Amino acid sequence: MTDPIADLLTRIRNGLQADHDDVQLPASRLKTEVARILTEQGYVESYAVEPGRVGQTLRVTLKYTESRKPVILGMERVSKPGRRRYVSADEVPRIFGGMGTAIVSTSRGVMTGHDARRARVGGELVARVW
Repeated sequence: MTDPIADLLTRIRNGLQADHDDVQLPASRLKTEVARILTEQGYVESYAVEPGRVGQTLRVTLKYTESRKPVILGMERVSKPGRRRYVSADEVPRIFGGMGTAIVSTSRGVMTGHDARRARVGGELVARVW
């Protein structure tokens, strides 16, 4: 697999479309950090790293409204393996005027765009979620 983060976002998107309660995928540190940010921002219910047949498995519990509509309206991978996108602290985008979340991989770890602006650090713009 050439882009595991795009695979994570696609599995979450497909799970929401198919009305699943959770999705499972192979775990990595970056995917776990992205799942942590999605949980902290309220886009997914929870996440857990579990032992799998080979390696570890990341289980992401999806979140829906009371009328069973997905909380996540859209997700987009910004920095791709063929074209990386780096931003400085001043260039970190605001997604839908602050209603969405930018996920940035910085030298201080993976954080939201809001936290990166506050800490005055830039990095690789991994994804946008709204």
